[in-house]
Amino acid sequence: MDRRHFLKMAGLTSMVMMSPFDVLATPGKRRVLVLVELKGGNDGLNTVVPFADQAYYKLRPGIAIKRDEVLKLDEKVGLHPSLKGLHASFRKDEMAIVQGVGYDDPNRSHFRSIEIWETASKSDEFLEDGWLARAMGNKRSGDLLLDGVSVGEQDPGPMRGDPHILAFSNPEQMTRASKKLLRPTDARSENDALMHILDTQREILRASSGIEEKLATTPALGVSFPSTRLGKELEVAARLIVGDVPVMVIRVSHGSFDTHANQQGQHARLLQQLDEALVAFRQSLVKHSRWSDTLVMTYSEFGRRASQNASRGTDHGTAAPHFLMGGNIKGGLHGQAPSLTDLAGGDLEHHVDFRHLYSTAATGWLGLKADELRAYKPLPVL
Repeated sequence: MDRRHFLKMAGLTSMVMMSPFDVLATPGKRRVLVLVELKGGNDGLNTVVPFADQAYYKLRPGIAIKRDEVLKLDEKVGLHPSLKGLHASFRKDEMAIVQGVGYDDPNRSHFRSIEIWETASKSDEFLEDGWLARAMGNKRSGDLLLDGVSVGEQDPGPMRGDPHILAFSNPEQMTRASKKLLRPTDARSENDALMHILDTQREILRASSGIEEKLATTPALGVSFPSTRLGKELEVAARLIVGDVPVMVIRVSHGSFDTHANQQGQHARLLQQLDEALVAFRQSLVKHSRWSDTLVMTYSEFGRRASQNASRGTDHGTAAPHFLMGGNIKGGLHGQAPSLTDLAGGDLEHHVDFRHLYSTAATGWLGLKADELRAYKPLPVL
């Protein structure tokens, strides 16, 4: 019986895996990476809008963002009008927008493309472990409670395969679930299966106790978060960071951005929810002097097609922009915006391989070795 199966039997389906690290490590500020997955494939052209390009309006006569509604970033591009808070962050040089992010030989399947993004594999390469699991596996630090936490999602995505992670909706849920387990004794057994169960129980209880103890002394965030799912997940992330729970990576998700029909209203609502949740998250970390210790990075399996479809939506595409935010960000537009007149079969050509973002986060921000990303230089955004 492996640990995953045991946890399911124990009623702890919200938990993925536990860490053997000392949960009572010396407190101290540490850098944290917060991943925001835009599930379903976010439409980059209606997020970072090329309002000065007439080709954009020809390709999207029914769903293009009107020029006078765009939140301008420069004389050529601007943000969707729902992203007022992120626009303010951009103006404060706290947000970098990397344009034209994608990969060679793109796959338009949700399942395969997100697998490529989560494992940092080539299009024809199949890897089991997530890119962060492999990168974090090179750094075992005694002051860490966990490598990472996936808030709300059972599948830890880029951290898949790392035995030192947790997945839960909120810390209280995790604590309640762990207390349903029988308290293991210090007894030893020659039965490997029994010892595996006992060791897993001990790890669950030790980690749960450590997180509970940390958060018991965490001050109130003092910021009202939106009641959306993303708002709640980022509130949990803020509590973990402000509470100085020793963790390197926190993952949340938002969507679905799979806007095949009637895109305008759905996309505007999703972007507004993203904006409001990230604004509250930023405010809470600024209030508690942790914004400079935090890097937020978005990712998604693909962008959308350049032209709208017959249902006033967009179909699965390729390249798209992504956001990096934080108190130590070098703001601005980075990378080259894809051409709207030189398309690849109706799709945008990418100019920045997504693994450059990963190298920026892993080596540039977290200080991980990440040998597999060595060929991809960190972007000049930190």
